[in-house]
Amino acid sequence: MSAAAPRRSRRALATAAAVAALLVAILLSLAVGARSIPPSEVFDALLHGGHSDNAEVVRNLRVPRTLIGLMVGAALALAGTVLQGITRNPIADPGILGISQGASVGVVLAIAYAGVHTLTGYVWFGFVGAAVASVAVYAIASSGRGGATPVKLALGGAAINALLVSVTSAVLTTKASALDEFRFWQVGSLGGREADIAQQIWPFMLLGTVLVLSVARGLDALALGEDLAKGLGQKVATVRIVGGIGATVLTGAGVAAAGPIAFIGLAVPHIARAVVGSDHRWVLPMAALIGPVMLLVSDVVGRVLFPPSEVPAGVMTALIGVPFLVALVRRKAVPA
Repeated sequence: MSAAAPRRSRRALATAAAVAALLVAILLSLAVGARSIPPSEVFDALLHGGHSDNAEVVRNLRVPRTLIGLMVGAALALAGTVLQGITRNPIADPGILGISQGASVGVVLAIAYAGVHTLTGYVWFGFVGAAVASVAVYAIASSGRGGATPVKLALGGAAINALLVSVTSAVLTTKASALDEFRFWQVGSLGGREADIAQQIWPFMLLGTVLVLSVARGLDALALGEDLAKGLGQKVATVRIVGGIGATVLTGAGVAAAGPIAFIGLAVPHIARAVVGSDHRWVLPMAALIGPVMLLVSDVVGRVLFPPSEVPAGVMTALIGVPFLVALVRRKAVPA
């Protein structure tokens, strides 16, 4: 038996476990909340079209919420994995590189100056803001000698992020009427989302996923260093551009739909690598499974922690995710 066979078996087992965890998280998201609904009634509502009050809650409130949680969790996890790969920076994520803050600026401008006051309207402004921020970061990093190196990408992201935070604060200071509405979106939540939002963002999610999966081999080569990656026949600039576009599309759609939910893009890639190793052909699918699990479980815990009030998912992801990442660091499971 080759040495690769046990590794493939472990990866297959880990994937099966992640799929099972995702199914459990979906069931919890549909069944648990201010009103607990037995699993039998959940299945009846989904499969047989029940007309009870519980069935209406499942179909009209919890199914859209769960679907958006699945999409946003996978999108942020994939984006974080790719950004860490193309920058070779273990702490890179959509928030640190300014992409999430770009979406925030788009939303606050929509509220303050464009008269947009619905979540379905925020999506487009948030997406455009994320795209502009990403282009700005890459333009700064690619200027000068050496092109878009990992250090220049990180510094460019930090600079753009600081600028966009200032812009957001300036708008909210001069347009105080937008503060309460923006604050509701800024905290990051799956509550109050409608099925229309899922219909708006799924094409972008699909496009972004295809782009990031297409550079999986290039990310493996890039991890060895730019010179070696070029020696292996990889077009480093193409890998970075395609991966960056994919990450921007995923982040823009995810953040626009649910707000800037923190920590998933940072922690999930490390957890995925600890489970399946460093091969991005396995890391990316695993991240796409773990991300929704973390987000949906965080959302469920936030619903039941202080009933009848809810703790937003964006708050709970950090509270739940930090111990996992700390445990990985203590075990030295996170690659250097």
